[in-house]
Amino acid sequence: MEESANREPRGSKLARRLKTVPPIIVGLVLVTALLPLLLIGALLVDIFRAITQRKPWMALRLVVFLWIYLATDMAALIALFALWLVSGFGRNAKLMVGATWHFQQLWVRLLLGSVKLLFGLQIVDEGAECLRPGPVIVLIRHASIVDNFLPSALVAARERVRLRYVIKRELLSEPCLDVAGQRLPNYFVRRDTGEEVERENIGQLASGMGSEDGLLLYPEGTRFTAERRQRALEKIAERDPQRAARLEPIEYLLPPKVGGLLAVLDKAPQTDVVLMVHQGFDGLRLISDIWGGALVGRIINVRFTRVPHEQIPASRADQVEWLDGLWLEADRWVAAKTNAA
Repeated sequence: MEESANREPRGSKLARRLKTVPPIIVGLVLVTALLPLLLIGALLVDIFRAITQRKPWMALRLVVFLWIYLATDMAALIALFALWLVSGFGRNAKLMVGATWHFQQLWVRLLLGSVKLLFGLQIVDEGAECLRPGPVIVLIRHASIVDNFLPSALVAARERVRLRYVIKRELLSEPCLDVAGQRLPNYFVRRDTGEEVERENIGQLASGMGSEDGLLLYPEGTRFTAERRQRALEKIAERDPQRAARLEPIEYLLPPKVGGLLAVLDKAPQTDVVLMVHQGFDGLRLISDIWGGALVGRIINVRFTRVPHEQIPASRADQVEWLDGLWLEADRWVAAKTNAA
């Protein structure tokens, strides 16, 4: 991908990181110093909620995870800074990029492992062997604030596919994601540059992928809610009533946005597509949902299916219809898993 797509003035980067890194440092110091008191307070809160509301013990879990998150982020930032120094202040790009990718996978494994242990989360997946060889375009549904961990853990860290992420620019507020993510070939979508520019930049990200590489897209663009589903269908109906009618049966997913995928298929027409659909994170859109105990003991089902590039239509209209069919089939799978739970 051309550097210009993600290029940002050094001053802007520094200004943002001066806002996002200090809270991690201060937060870790304070939480560590107050940890005994926080744990006692959380225990009392959990006992009260268990007696009065029959809620699972969430306060203790969240306090422990907060400390793990802050400590892991701090350790990763120190490691990334040390790597920048060792690589000659970033001059040895090959060393810095390669090591950064490995650090990123370790960071994700630690965080997801902590979530699984603390909340009793189980992840059951099938078909991951279809991810290799690359290059592949991975399409994933977006149902929760937690499902962002899945592609990094199951695709990048476990299957060793070097994913390139298309993600919203607001996530640069997470300093580890900011530092590591901008060293690697990712694209942080801007909302103020226009759809044509964004599609071109996303398409550039697909260029030059090899047998170890993949590109991750969230075709829905945001987390699912029934209200968003209805608004999306209404918006589609204004432009393309036939497509809206085709997508009307969709129940658990948002109608897919096609611009990013079409741009990627234009730049990488010989690339297979892998659909990564999951079920079990539904209803976990907000922190308040997790506080209510909804995450505890969940079983997350994940399915990977690969579509060879020879089966992907050539014309744009046919590609849109193909994507809609793929998404409707994913919706039926989610419905079946949900109803069987």
